[in-house]
Amino acid sequence: MKDVMHELQPAPHRPLWKRLLLPAGRGKIVTVTGAALIIAFLIWAAFFLWTIGTAAGTPDLQAADVGIVLGASMWGDSPSPGLRERLDEAVRQYRRGKVNKLILTGGLDDPSFKYTEAEGMQRYLLDRGIPESDMVLESKATSTYENLLYSQRIMEEKDWASAIIITHTFHGPRAAEIADYLGYEKPQLALIKSRVLSPWKHHSREVLAYVKWQLDRLQLTVL
Repeated sequence: MKDVMHELQPAPHRPLWKRLLLPAGRGKIVTVTGAALIIAFLIWAAFFLWTIGTAAGTPDLQAADVGIVLGASMWGDSPSPGLRERLDEAVRQYRRGKVNKLILTGGLDDPSFKYTEAEGMQRYLLDRGIPESDMVLESKATSTYENLLYSQRIMEEKDWASAIIITHTFHGPRAAEIADYLGYEKPQLALIKSRVLSPWKHHSREVLAYVKWQLDRLQLTVL
Protein backbone atom coordinates (compact mmCIF):
# COMPACT_ATOMS: atom_id res chain seq x y z
CA MET A 1 0.00 0.00 0.00
CA LYS A 2 2.86 2.33 0.84
CA ASP A 3 4.41 1.71 -2.59
CA VAL A 4 1.11 2.53 -4.29
CA MET A 5 0.76 5.82 -2.42
CA HIS A 6 4.31 6.71 -3.33
CA GLU A 7 3.56 6.14 -7.03
CA LEU A 8 0.48 8.38 -6.83
CA GLN A 9 2.36 11.36 -5.39
CA PRO A 10 3.12 14.05 -8.01
CA ALA A 11 6.71 14.50 -9.08
CA PRO A 12 8.39 17.45 -7.41
CA HIS A 13 8.40 20.60 -9.55
CA ARG A 14 11.51 22.62 -10.21
CA PRO A 15 11.25 26.30 -9.35
CA LEU A 16 9.75 28.40 -12.12
CA TRP A 17 12.96 30.39 -12.74
CA LYS A 18 14.88 27.16 -13.29
CA ARG A 19 12.26 25.86 -15.71
CA LEU A 20 12.38 29.09 -17.72
CA LEU A 21 16.11 29.71 -17.69
CA LEU A 22 17.49 26.20 -17.44
CA PRO A 23 15.22 23.85 -19.38
CA ALA A 24 16.52 20.36 -19.80
CA GLY A 25 18.21 18.96 -22.88
CA ARG A 26 18.17 20.84 -26.14
CA GLY A 27 16.22 23.73 -24.68
CA LYS A 28 19.07 24.42 -22.29
CA ILE A 29 21.50 24.73 -25.18
CA VAL A 30 19.18 27.13 -26.99
CA THR A 31 18.74 29.23 -23.86
CA VAL A 32 22.46 29.43 -23.16
CA THR A 33 23.13 30.35 -26.79
CA GLY A 34 20.46 33.04 -26.67
CA ALA A 35 21.89 34.47 -23.47
CA ALA A 36 25.37 34.53 -25.00
CA LEU A 37 24.04 36.40 -28.04
CA ILE A 38 22.28 38.94 -25.85
CA ILE A 39 25.45 39.52 -23.83
CA ALA A 40 27.49 39.86 -27.03
CA PHE A 41 25.01 42.40 -28.39
CA LEU A 42 25.10 44.43 -25.18
CA ILE A 43 28.90 44.49 -25.26
CA TRP A 44 28.85 45.58 -28.91
CA ALA A 45 26.18 48.22 -28.19
CA ALA A 46 28.28 49.63 -25.35
CA PHE A 47 31.31 49.82 -27.64
CA PHE A 48 29.28 51.44 -30.42
CA LEU A 49 27.86 54.00 -27.99
CA TRP A 50 31.41 54.86 -27.00
CA THR A 51 32.39 55.10 -30.67
CA ILE A 52 29.64 57.55 -31.61
CA GLY A 53 30.13 59.46 -28.39
CA THR A 54 33.77 60.13 -29.24
CA ALA A 55 33.45 60.49 -33.02
CA ALA A 56 35.24 63.44 -34.57
CA GLY A 57 35.15 65.08 -37.95
CA THR A 58 37.92 65.08 -40.51
CA PRO A 59 40.91 67.03 -39.14
CA ASP A 60 42.14 69.92 -41.29
CA LEU A 61 39.22 69.94 -43.70
CA GLN A 62 40.22 70.55 -47.30
CA ALA A 63 38.10 72.54 -49.70
CA ALA A 64 35.57 70.35 -51.52
CA ASP A 65 33.21 70.75 -54.44
CA VAL A 66 30.10 70.55 -52.28
CA GLY A 67 28.83 70.20 -48.74
CA ILE A 68 26.04 67.69 -48.11
CA VAL A 69 23.77 68.65 -45.23
CA LEU A 70 21.96 65.53 -44.01
CA GLY A 71 18.37 66.24 -43.10
CA ALA A 72 16.70 65.89 -39.71
CA SER A 73 13.22 66.58 -38.43
CA MET A 74 11.24 69.72 -39.14
CA TRP A 75 9.13 71.43 -36.50
CA GLY A 76 6.24 72.53 -38.63
CA ASP A 77 7.55 75.11 -41.08
CA SER A 78 10.95 75.48 -39.40
CA PRO A 79 13.98 73.22 -38.90
CA SER A 80 14.16 71.58 -35.48
CA PRO A 81 16.89 72.76 -33.08
CA GLY A 82 18.98 69.73 -34.01
CA LEU A 83 18.68 70.43 -37.72
CA ARG A 84 19.56 74.08 -37.12
CA GLU A 85 22.85 72.91 -35.59
CA ARG A 86 23.72 71.12 -38.82
CA LEU A 87 22.75 74.15 -40.85
CA ASP A 88 24.83 76.49 -38.70
CA GLU A 89 27.80 74.20 -39.31
CA ALA A 90 27.07 74.38 -43.04
CA VAL A 91 27.13 78.19 -42.83
CA ARG A 92 30.50 78.05 -41.03
CA GLN A 93 32.05 75.81 -43.67
CA TYR A 94 30.59 77.90 -46.48
CA ARG A 95 31.95 81.14 -45.03
CA ARG A 96 35.34 79.54 -44.41
CA GLY A 97 35.49 78.71 -48.12
CA LYS A 98 35.57 74.96 -47.57
CA VAL A 99 32.52 74.59 -49.80
CA ASN A 100 30.94 76.88 -52.38
CA LYS A 101 27.86 74.75 -52.99
CA LEU A 102 25.48 72.91 -50.65
CA ILE A 103 23.21 69.94 -51.24
CA LEU A 104 20.29 70.04 -48.81
CA THR A 105 18.80 66.58 -48.58
CA GLY A 106 15.63 65.44 -46.83
CA GLY A 107 12.03 64.62 -47.72
CA LEU A 108 8.66 65.44 -46.22
CA ASP A 109 8.38 64.52 -42.54
CA ASP A 110 4.60 64.71 -42.36
CA PRO A 111 1.91 65.10 -45.06
CA SER A 112 0.52 68.06 -43.12
CA PHE A 113 3.83 69.95 -43.28
CA LYS A 114 4.20 72.73 -45.80
CA TYR A 115 7.89 72.18 -46.52
CA THR A 116 10.19 69.21 -46.98
CA GLU A 117 13.34 69.09 -44.87
CA ALA A 118 15.34 70.36 -47.86
CA GLU A 119 12.97 73.27 -48.41
CA GLY A 120 12.97 74.14 -44.72
CA MET A 121 16.76 74.09 -44.71
CA GLN A 122 16.88 76.37 -47.74
CA ARG A 123 14.60 78.92 -46.08
CA TYR A 124 16.81 78.90 -42.98
CA LEU A 125 20.00 79.39 -44.98
CA LEU A 126 18.52 82.14 -47.15
CA ASP A 127 17.83 84.09 -43.96
CA ARG A 128 21.54 83.74 -43.14
CA GLY A 129 22.79 85.10 -46.40
CA ILE A 130 23.50 81.93 -48.38
CA PRO A 131 22.60 82.60 -52.04
CA GLU A 132 19.85 80.44 -53.51
CA SER A 133 22.11 79.76 -56.49
CA ASP A 134 24.58 77.98 -54.20
CA MET A 135 22.00 75.50 -52.86
CA VAL A 136 20.67 72.36 -54.53
CA LEU A 137 17.60 70.72 -53.00
CA GLU A 138 17.02 66.98 -52.78
CA SER A 139 13.50 66.54 -51.40
CA LYS A 140 12.78 62.81 -51.70
CA ALA A 141 15.14 61.06 -49.25
CA THR A 142 13.63 59.40 -46.18
CA SER A 143 16.78 57.79 -44.74
CA THR A 144 20.51 58.44 -44.45
CA TYR A 145 21.12 55.88 -47.19
CA GLU A 146 18.78 57.75 -49.53
CA ASN A 147 20.26 61.12 -48.45
CA LEU A 148 23.66 60.02 -49.65
CA LEU A 149 22.49 58.01 -52.64
CA TYR A 150 20.41 60.83 -54.12
CA SER A 151 23.09 63.40 -53.27
CA GLN A 152 25.62 61.25 -55.11
CA ARG A 153 23.43 61.34 -58.20
CA ILE A 154 23.28 65.13 -58.00
CA MET A 155 27.07 65.23 -57.71
CA GLU A 156 27.38 63.11 -60.85
CA GLU A 157 25.00 65.40 -62.74
CA LYS A 158 26.93 68.50 -61.63
CA ASP A 159 30.32 66.87 -62.20
CA TRP A 160 31.29 67.34 -58.55
CA ALA A 161 33.85 64.86 -57.28
CA SER A 162 34.54 65.78 -53.64
CA ALA A 163 32.18 66.30 -50.73
CA ILE A 164 32.05 67.28 -47.08
CA ILE A 165 29.24 65.52 -45.24
CA ILE A 166 27.73 67.74 -42.54
CA THR A 167 25.93 66.13 -39.61
CA HIS A 168 26.17 65.38 -35.88
CA THR A 169 28.97 63.42 -34.22
CA PHE A 170 26.71 60.51 -33.25
CA HIS A 171 25.51 60.24 -36.84
CA GLY A 172 28.95 60.51 -38.41
CA PRO A 173 30.17 56.88 -38.25
CA ARG A 174 27.05 55.50 -39.94
CA ALA A 175 27.02 58.26 -42.54
CA ALA A 176 30.70 57.62 -43.33
CA GLU A 177 30.10 53.88 -43.66
CA ILE A 178 27.17 54.40 -46.01
CA ALA A 179 29.17 56.86 -48.11
CA ASP A 180 31.98 54.32 -48.35
CA TYR A 181 29.48 51.62 -49.37
CA LEU A 182 28.14 53.90 -52.13
CA GLY A 183 31.61 54.58 -53.45
CA TYR A 184 32.15 58.20 -52.46
CA GLU A 185 35.72 59.32 -53.13
CA LYS A 186 37.23 59.90 -49.69
CA PRO A 187 34.39 62.04 -48.31
CA GLN A 188 35.26 64.36 -45.44
CA LEU A 189 33.14 64.82 -42.34
CA ALA A 190 32.21 68.09 -40.66
CA LEU A 191 30.68 66.91 -37.40
CA ILE A 192 29.12 68.91 -34.59
CA LYS A 193 28.43 67.77 -31.06
CA SER A 194 24.85 68.65 -30.23
CA ARG A 195 23.99 71.01 -27.41
CA VAL A 196 20.23 70.59 -27.79
CA LEU A 197 19.62 66.88 -28.42
CA SER A 198 19.37 64.34 -25.62
CA PRO A 199 22.48 62.10 -25.83
CA TRP A 200 20.68 59.14 -24.24
CA LYS A 201 17.74 59.30 -26.64
CA HIS A 202 19.60 59.96 -29.87
CA HIS A 203 22.64 57.80 -29.16
CA SER A 204 20.40 54.85 -28.25
CA ARG A 205 18.33 55.42 -31.37
CA GLU A 206 21.52 55.50 -33.44
CA VAL A 207 22.43 52.01 -32.20
CA LEU A 208 19.13 50.71 -33.58
CA ALA A 209 19.56 52.73 -36.78
CA TYR A 210 23.00 51.19 -37.30
CA VAL A 211 21.61 47.68 -36.82
CA LYS A 212 18.89 48.47 -39.37
CA TRP A 213 21.52 49.77 -41.80
CA GLN A 214 23.47 46.52 -41.49
CA LEU A 215 20.33 44.52 -42.28
CA ASP A 216 19.53 46.81 -45.21
CA ARG A 217 23.11 46.50 -46.42
CA LEU A 218 22.85 42.72 -46.34
CA GLN A 219 19.64 42.84 -48.34
CA LEU A 220 21.16 45.25 -50.88
CA THR A 221 24.18 42.99 -51.26
CA VAL A 222 22.02 39.89 -51.80
CA LEU A 223 19.83 41.66 -54.35
